[in-house]
Amino acid sequence: MGRLIVVSNRVSPPREEGEGTVGGLAMALAAALREHDGVWFGWSGETCESFTGRLSMERVSGVTVATVDLEEADVRDYYNGYANKTLWPLFHYRLDLMLHERAFQQAYARVNERLADTLTPLVGPEDVVWVHDYHLIPLGRALRARGLKNRIGFFLHIPWPSRRLLATLPGGRALAQSLFDYDLVGFQTDDARGAFEDYVRVELGGQVGQSDGTVRADGRVVRLGTFPIGLDTAAFTAAAASEEGVRFHERMVESAAGRRMIVGVDRLDYSKGLEDRFRAYEEFLEQNPDQHEKVFFLQIATPSRDAVEAYQEIHARLDSVSGRINGAYATVDWVPLCYVNRGYRRDELAGVYRAARVGLVTPLRDGMNLVAKEYVAAQDPEDPGVLILSRFAGAAAQMGASLIVNPFAREEVADAIARALNMPLQERKARWQELFEGVRTQDVSWWRETFVRALLQEPADAAA
Repeated sequence: MGRLIVVSNRVSPPREEGEGTVGGLAMALAAALREHDGVWFGWSGETCESFTGRLSMERVSGVTVATVDLEEADVRDYYNGYANKTLWPLFHYRLDLMLHERAFQQAYARVNERLADTLTPLVGPEDVVWVHDYHLIPLGRALRARGLKNRIGFFLHIPWPSRRLLATLPGGRALAQSLFDYDLVGFQTDDARGAFEDYVRVELGGQVGQSDGTVRADGRVVRLGTFPIGLDTAAFTAAAASEEGVRFHERMVESAAGRRMIVGVDRLDYSKGLEDRFRAYEEFLEQNPDQHEKVFFLQIATPSRDAVEAYQEIHARLDSVSGRINGAYATVDWVPLCYVNRGYRRDELAGVYRAARVGLVTPLRDGMNLVAKEYVAAQDPEDPGVLILSRFAGAAAQMGASLIVNPFAREEVADAIARALNMPLQERKARWQELFEGVRTQDVSWWRETFVRALLQEPADAAA
């Protein structure tokens, strides 16, 4: 094997002074590439008047990055358009928010072709290419068309939609077929993998369940796998014990003034279920008047995709709901819901997590959700908090020792909050120990090594 070349829509490795924003693809890939002689390729986040394909290469925090600028129109129609107005809502089961336009689809294809043109000269004969996420589903096909014979893998970080949902997407069949140009396609969960297999079987008339892990359709074959992404656990645990982590923990404990804290940390996105979460907390306050002034809920929601109308709307709704809750329940010295719209460094977040008695992670649908794992990694082993986790987060498949809830059922979430706040120390410690063992052993290095090892294997070897 030569180098590992990681390809993603945005290239944003954390810099030392800013390392610590909410966990996600950037943290996972940067941690993986530091342990590998790799290159991270993708869009720079900057725009240009006319696409040139000119590469910018630099070394950032131990990671070699190669970036290219995109035209403003391509960003509008490919990124804000097809990726985030068409695919994102569809893949998160929000058909009501999906917007499809021919210009979006054309830009999506065009950008993937342009990225393939720029990437191809970088790839050596022994290099392994690892493409990431829904922005770049057709990239493998574009690279094959340019003659690349290398091992090329694809990993989907978000859920794969059900067969009937994908059938509503114009061009959905071609999108699914393009995955057959990869040697290996990875999913976060067996559920997502099963949804793709169902589409192949019914819509493509293919064969699934082969002993070598492959699916076949239209005379083509691709191997599938389930690879739940992990956390850079050792680094995150160290961040909780760092000077800034300890300072933030102490700051949170002091500001709590003896009250127990419930915490949620998310990107501001309709898939995260924040409005449902707020209403569930409101239900908890209504059903547990004895807890008034004894607890408070801190929700950190980092703004994202401000150019997409659906995100502007959720921002306004959350402002309204949080204001109503505080208006109904707040007293002169108690604000029951503290709603913050800004991002925090990783070490600062670690301190916040450690101070929280309850971690509330209740997305309506999520590929994995690393916040759940961050919360567990940051806890004090002698006095750990309790994780409440949506059954529709990919992390739920690995984290059964958390309190698993249906995020659409506010009474169920409210009951879980009450249970978590009243959970005895012995039970909290037992649950945390089981959760932490999984977070520690199935970390980001395990995820990377498992995927790359499977990518390098022949199908017969993988089956064995």
